[in-house]
Amino acid sequence: MVRVALVSYLNTTPFMYGLRERGLLQSPDFRFDAYYPSACAAALLEGRADVGLVPVAVLPQLEGFRIVGETCIGAVGAVRSVLLVSKSPLKDIRRIALDYQSRTSVQLCRLLCRDYWKIEPEFYPAHENYLDDVEGETAAVVIGDRAFDALQRFEYTYDLSLEWELHTGLPFVFAVWVAAESVSNQSLEEFLVALQWGVDRAETAALEIHTHYPAHYDLKTYLSTNISYTLDADKRKGLETFLQRISTL
Repeated sequence: MVRVALVSYLNTTPFMYGLRERGLLQSPDFRFDAYYPSACAAALLEGRADVGLVPVAVLPQLEGFRIVGETCIGAVGAVRSVLLVSKSPLKDIRRIALDYQSRTSVQLCRLLCRDYWKIEPEFYPAHENYLDDVEGETAAVVIGDRAFDALQRFEYTYDLSLEWELHTGLPFVFAVWVAAESVSNQSLEEFLVALQWGVDRAETAALEIHTHYPAHYDLKTYLSTNISYTLDADKRKGLETFLQRISTL
């Protein structure tokens, strides 16, 4: 049995749609467990999963794993669900709370502060209700489903994927599928086909769930445009550039 660590965010909806519609969620050959991104990485590192969708910042730590398939969680320009939010412009930010659910977004924010925005804030780990602390000189990184509401709530919002593109001219990759070297390509073939099948039907997957969310989420645009699921050559270059640069943080 192949143990798969999934991420339970809206941006994985096409993956889940493909796995369900292709019958893999009920397959005795796979076991699926859902995590938030950093916990997904921990499941792999601790040997509780064989395959997972991991934040790319953790890739240097994943000895004995390889990237599999041609899908990812990426963006070309604005992603809408990974933000720096504040009630002050960038030049006035002195403290940034870092979302505990993502390693990649935290590192991306640190990198943009140092290399692009040229600011030197104090970073600190966020608590559960940390967005209530965003006042004056305090900002916060927010990711995932909460970001859609944050876009409505805060005067200043900086889309980290868009800021990366403005800085580097490259798309950004937030997460990739990895598998342990012990997992054969043959055992993953059906799984990877299901992921791609879902991605090819992202709009259909969005229409299936959109009534469960507020209109400002605009899930059709988010899942078919803001999230770019193909791990192509440009995204691989963006990924390589990101990993090289965060090695100096």
